Amino acid sequence: MADELAAVGHGLIMVMGKGGVGKTTIAAALAVGLVQRGHSVHLTTTDPAAHVADALNGNLEGLKVGRIDPKAETAAYIHKIMATRGKALDEQGQALLLEDLQSPCTEEVAVFHAFSRVVNEARSAFVVLDTAPTGHSLLLMDATGAYHRQMVQQYEGKAESKGLHIITPLMRLQDGNMTRVIIVTLPEVTPVSQAAALQDDLRRAQIEPWAWVINKSIAATGTTDPLLQARLAGEIRQTERIAGGLAKRTFVLPWLPEAPVGVVALGALVEAPEQSPAA
Repeated sequence: MADELAAVGHGLIMVMGKGGVGKTTIAAALAVGLVQRGHSVHLTTTDPAAHVADALNGNLEGLKVGRIDPKAETAAYIHKIMATRGKALDEQGQALLLEDLQSPCTEEVAVFHAFSRVVNEARSAFVVLDTAPTGHSLLLMDATGAYHRQMVQQYEGKAESKGLHIITPLMRLQDGNMTRVIIVTLPEVTPVSQAAALQDDLRRAQIEPWAWVINKSIAATGTTDPLLQARLAGEIRQTERIAGGLAKRTFVLPWLPEAPVGVVALGALVEAPEQSPAA
């Protein structure tokens, strides 16, 4: 997967899925893998838990790590609005505006603006986005869709008459040459069904997932332990379910006895295979 992504040269890589399936590990590993292949990468997250830095547990030249912090983005957004729209208001007007900005909707708007900046950055560089668990991410997708509809309605007819072309963040997410969505799941019935539901939601927004990652696969370890045979049979059914129509591309990561924490361990997951010398 890292080889395929590196060949593209730039773009937004969104790692999505339910909580606890390993999104952060996959996102961090792909970021390290792209750096290993000579690219500069911005690894960021919308997850309130923000475990990306913990997963890396170190620094790597060429890798910038950040996060979209809802509280910090909201504070910055309020400060910007007060400094612009509130500048010409009297004290009472500023107080009313500030009160209006305390609405929960303000955080949603602020996070959306931060997300839009990240999407725009991916036009010329690699951005790997470790998303929040599905519910939070779908709220962000809803905000993205709402902004798109607002812009299209506001500029419908005007832009075409002036020869302009509107490009919203949603349009960039829908562009398969710009954005690659990777769905992470575990080889179990419930996580696969949840991932399939997420894919359906994305497709309704005309965002087509690029690949699925099956994480923590015991079958992929090659074990022949008789105590694991029942578990292996279940895994194989779910793997066949995914590869048999749910995913366009399927990648499998074996179950590891120790969690891959740190730049070295993550890099080992995406290390390019050594080429055998020609005979």
